[in-house]
Amino acid sequence: MSKKNWLFASLLLLFCGSFAWAQGMKMEEPATVTTVLDHAIASVEGEFVPAAEAMPEDKYSYAPTAGDFKGVRTFAQQVKHVATANYEFGAVIMGVKSPVDGGPDENGPDSVKSKEEIVKYLKDSFAYLHKAVSGIDEKNMVTPIKNPWGKNPLTRLQIAVLAAGHPFDHYGQMVEYLRSNGIIPPASRK
Repeated sequence: MSKKNWLFASLLLLFCGSFAWAQGMKMEEPATVTTVLDHAIASVEGEFVPAAEAMPEDKYSYAPTAGDFKGVRTFAQQVKHVATANYEFGAVIMGVKSPVDGGPDENGPDSVKSKEEIVKYLKDSFAYLHKAVSGIDEKNMVTPIKNPWGKNPLTRLQIAVLAAGHPFDHYGQMVEYLRSNGIIPPASRK
């Protein structure tokens, strides 16, 4: 094949390949408040759920004892607390009563005990939170809503931002619990 034919064939292949690739691409929708918030929830969910799944069931009752750790939540209570808060935040955003009983110290229902039950409770809470943020849009994101924790009204956007950040407070503690038990957190294995 002559140099000229080879160059032409290469350019044609490159052009056709690029055209085919572009045809297969899906044009992304412009970001909205809803999609940004949903992505933020999915991001924390993607870190938190695998960490909850990484701890063996026999270590779910673990809480550090060395140092000033008297009275801290166990690993299970950390997970259940975040799930309970997810439900509460979602309910506030939607303007409804939380579908779960927060239990003592917002550590979730006492009936949720096994690792399997706790992880399901957690996953279901994130699904509920996704549902809640799906109702936030440019029209209602800063409309004042009832504040269940104080006098000053809040906004759906404030609660959604809080809901996306709150699990990371407990994720940091869970990482310590995992590492104290010789487990490398899933996010650190990459």
